[in-house]
Amino acid sequence: MQRERLLERFLKYVAVDTTAVESAATYPSSLGQRELGKMLVAELKAMGAADVRQDEHGLVWATVPASPGCEAAPVIAFNSHLDTSPETTGKDVCPHVIRNYAGGDIPLTMHHKVIRVADNPELEQLHGATLITTDGSTLLGADDKAGVAVIMEMAQRLLESRDGRERGHGTVRLLFTCDEEIGHGVNHVNLRQLGAVVGYTLDGAGADEIDTETFSADLVIITVRGVNIHPSIAKDRMVNAMRAAGDLLSRLPTDQAPETTSDREGFLHPYQIEGGVAEVKIRVLLRSFDTEELRKQEQLLRELAASVEQEHPGATIELQVIKQYRNMADGLQSEPQAVAYAEAAAHNLGRTPRRTIVRGGTDGSMLTERGLPTPNLSTGQHNPHSPLEWACLDEMEQAVQLIHELAFVWAEGPDKP
Repeated sequence: MQRERLLERFLKYVAVDTTAVESAATYPSSLGQRELGKMLVAELKAMGAADVRQDEHGLVWATVPASPGCEAAPVIAFNSHLDTSPETTGKDVCPHVIRNYAGGDIPLTMHHKVIRVADNPELEQLHGATLITTDGSTLLGADDKAGVAVIMEMAQRLLESRDGRERGHGTVRLLFTCDEEIGHGVNHVNLRQLGAVVGYTLDGAGADEIDTETFSADLVIITVRGVNIHPSIAKDRMVNAMRAAGDLLSRLPTDQAPETTSDREGFLHPYQIEGGVAEVKIRVLLRSFDTEELRKQEQLLRELAASVEQEHPGATIELQVIKQYRNMADGLQSEPQAVAYAEAAAHNLGRTPRRTIVRGGTDGSMLTERGLPTPNLSTGQHNPHSPLEWACLDEMEQAVQLIHELAFVWAEGPDKP
């Protein structure tokens, strides 16, 4: 029954369009995030959580009170985000539930898309599992509604079993943030208000993975300016910003692109371009596990921009560098129990945890940088930001069990399963 309730939660949450809007002037950037937040507030109050509220920024806060006698245990926090990526629409999601997956490629019903085992080798280990896919026309939203569902289910299980339970847990804070996908997830998080000694984001792939490193990240907005004039009189007068922008893009090193790098290799990723003859804006992501490497990537862009300016007289190119997040590895050293206790919880459940790195970032990257050590945990999400996105209910259930156990480990210590 609890497993089916977890599935029902997830399906209900993905039905709400919470697509983040990068150009929005509001926070959160889409109304659906507030709508989903209100839904969570109602559910949290109904299950008996304390201090439940949605603040003026759309963030949802709640508390699972400590078990009697465990009030002095360390306060821990669990976080996931309400928004989905703007890279693929999250409107009118049509999830398909596949029970007892028999193996093989998974054809989707729209646009002739197929989830192929060759591209998703983890499917070979999930025969008999319950999978959730899209119909191929939208993303699924498991990033991060799988995390939302996992935290909500964990909270309800803790609250339902308070009476007659031999084991105790300390205070557990819940925090659901907005606009993580566009880099603003923790803009309005007050760590003093959260009051936790450690946090965990539920925003990872597969099962039993503990992300202990993320990229360090900057965003570069490149503005290429030209001179527009009617093409009938353009000779020796027009300076086409689009041509200069195209020239600049053609010079970015292909061996430093997301599609040609893996593991611990960083990249430069132009992902958005807009404009016309007079002005073009290009957004480029800088990513590296070595924070100092970002400066080298930035310098490369500046050198390429200067060379393009010289070859396109009259064009000007301006770079604006915006800090995004930093590798969580250094900050986690301040609280080694954050990872050690997550590993202990997995061992208590008879499972084998794996320390991993994530070629991206989480709200935990910024929370860790601000002083709250926050590793990232698995939630069963796969192929995020894509119409080929899918999730595994069995892995989501494993995530619920892990953080449920983790709440007890922080009260009892790692050696008392």
